[in-house]
Amino acid sequence: METTTIERFLYSVFVNPCYGINFNLFNLSKTLSEDQWQTATVTWYGPPDGAGSDGGNCGYGETVETPPLSKMISAGGPSIFQGGSGCGACYQVKCTENAACSQEPVNVVITDNCPGCTGSASFDLSGTAFGAMASPGKADQLRNAGKLTNAQYKRVSCNFGKSIAFTVDSGSSPYYFAIEIEYENGDGNIVAVELKQGTESNTWVPMFRSWGARWALNPGNPLKPPFSIKLTESGEGNNKKSIVADKVIPNDWKPGQVYRSFVNF
Repeated sequence: METTTIERFLYSVFVNPCYGINFNLFNLSKTLSEDQWQTATVTWYGPPDGAGSDGGNCGYGETVETPPLSKMISAGGPSIFQGGSGCGACYQVKCTENAACSQEPVNVVITDNCPGCTGSASFDLSGTAFGAMASPGKADQLRNAGKLTNAQYKRVSCNFGKSIAFTVDSGSSPYYFAIEIEYENGDGNIVAVELKQGTESNTWVPMFRSWGARWALNPGNPLKPPFSIKLTESGEGNNKKSIVADKVIPNDWKPGQVYRSFVNF
């Protein structure tokens, strides 16, 4: 179904609790592995109380400002961003080396690339997320440090609620179709996206990663809606998991609109 601004707000508050007034920003379930905390280099960018850049290289746009992300985002170095497949992954990050550190973890989502980051693991947090690692009243003191070389991080499973958002690219047409995929649960690493046309076909056509969290299909002939979308996550180890958002893109779809599934990982 097509979603208006008012409908998205009402949905966020009353239907999907992870989009409502949630001061935890988003829920995180289990750590994805039994590993202990690992060491990372952590910096910050953008305004002190901002969201880094406007969506960054994952293409999330203004949604980084609003719940459930609420500016609690990070750009990732090469091993974290992973050429775009790291978009949407959830992490806990904490600092202990500075007197202003609270030593409590904060929850962040990867929404951008940090090509200048170095080290085996690097996070370039928004000013908001970086300051959230501080003890009360010491956010500016911690941001003044600029760089933390012995911060700690863990990969954790995302839990955004029962719905995935599919934003149709503004340049889409019957001959070219692209979507940005956001708020998937689980490990957040989408490794394959497939599209099925109409209501009678059983053929799934692979889409390709255009960039970041955006996947596209350029078939060379008119596509026939409605479209069902199959998503596959990398899973733990080799255990890939797939779900189907059945007919999530309706017959009367429009470029630039957001459509929501009734399933999530």
